[in-house]
Amino acid sequence: MVPEPRDTPAPGAGDKFDDEHYPAYTMGRAAEMLGATPGFLRSLDEAKFIEPQRSSGGHRRYSRYQLRLAARVRELVDQGTGLDAACRIVTLEDQLHEAQRLNAELRQQD
Repeated sequence: MVPEPRDTPAPGAGDKFDDEHYPAYTMGRAAEMLGATPGFLRSLDEAKFIEPQRSSGGHRRYSRYQLRLAARVRELVDQGTGLDAACRIVTLEDQLHEAQRLNAELRQQD
């Protein structure tokens, strides 16, 4: 599973539109945005790559951050990479990006 880094506390209601971790998208809308099927998103959940939040009715809800990761996995799968390998690649890419961001922050503090 890819961790969801947070730089600040959870935002208030007015900030939800700007919060890339806010679970704003239903499975159907998320699949449509990705050009994928709901089954593809379920497979990412089953692989524990993306664990969507659940609405009060039990429906999966996805954030923009999760959809960016899912889009990258789909791109790799479409190029012939197996799902498990694609998930691992995207996890490593995301971890590298986060480490680079933290490194840049630390350099600015010096």
